[in-house]
Amino acid sequence: MAHRDPRDSPAAPTAAWVFSRPDRLLAFGLGAGLLRPAPGTWGTLMGWLLWVAVLGRLPDAWIAGVLVLAFALGCWACQRCGRALGAPDHGGMVWDEVVAFWLVLWLTPGGIWMQALAFVLFRLFDILKPPPVRTFDRRLKNGFGVMLDDILAAAYTLLVVAVIVRMGGG
Repeated sequence: MAHRDPRDSPAAPTAAWVFSRPDRLLAFGLGAGLLRPAPGTWGTLMGWLLWVAVLGRLPDAWIAGVLVLAFALGCWACQRCGRALGAPDHGGMVWDEVVAFWLVLWLTPGGIWMQALAFVLFRLFDILKPPPVRTFDRRLKNGFGVMLDDILAAAYTLLVVAVIVRMGGG
């Protein structure tokens, strides 16, 4: 394990610290993770904004590629940033919410109301961490673990959305 330089890991990361390196900028969701309260909610909103502005306009094959790349980059960025902060899953690291919510938006049919419902469901599952999400969150203390628990929360969200759609609600 690499030695952590205390001068490189503020107790509360500042904008200057986050914006000083690409891994930090990515892990902190382009700065959304600096917002308080509820940085995870701000990260999810950042994901939604990026979806509406850019990703949602791409063909499905491109979206799939972006998701895989964003997940891999997130594993790298969250691993480095968590190590630098001495907190494997620091609350300000929200790239996991961004990428997981992109997956939710990609697979959620309908318009803005279904997206809003998916947003609420995703935040609920991300906060509550139902089994096995909580198990993965507790055991995997690395970049992959940070990213994975939000993908699992996204899976729960998509399951509920699918049930709603199947029952005629979407």
